[in-house]
Amino acid sequence: MPQIPLKVHELTVGQLSARSGAAVSALHFYEAKGLITSRRTSGNQRRYERDTLRRVAFVRAAQRVGIPLATIRDALSELPEERTPTREDWARLSEHWRTELDARIMQLGRLRDHLTDCIGCGCLSLETCVLSNPDDVIGEQISGSRLMGEKRKKS
Repeated sequence: MPQIPLKVHELTVGQLSARSGAAVSALHFYEAKGLITSRRTSGNQRRYERDTLRRVAFVRAAQRVGIPLATIRDALSELPEERTPTREDWARLSEHWRTELDARIMQLGRLRDHLTDCIGCGCLSLETCVLSNPDDVIGEQISGSRLMGEKRKKS
């Protein structure tokens, strides 16, 4: 892994990519989404502050646990522009994200359990299928997957 001399305060996109492990295209994408920023040189080349390494690490760690980029961007926007995320920032945010992740894990468990039933049944019935129609309202009026082409009875 290439080392960056301490006197270097700005990184090229290639240096940032090599140090962070993120592809250049990912760094451009992060910038387009407002997760990181750069300045442009007179030759229109990107230059990143050295602390962008920590921001990229923060983004990648949050992504690995399934946090959407919009949520990560919102979290980073709460930090002062010149400051990178700290261990305390991560602890505070991850506590909030833990609740969201727990809810997703429960939902995935329910989906997994219902998937077995659905494969066994094979009908994808709107009357009983929690996968194709989790909040079934029309199932009280008609059954099966026949919504297209059938007119609903007016109550």
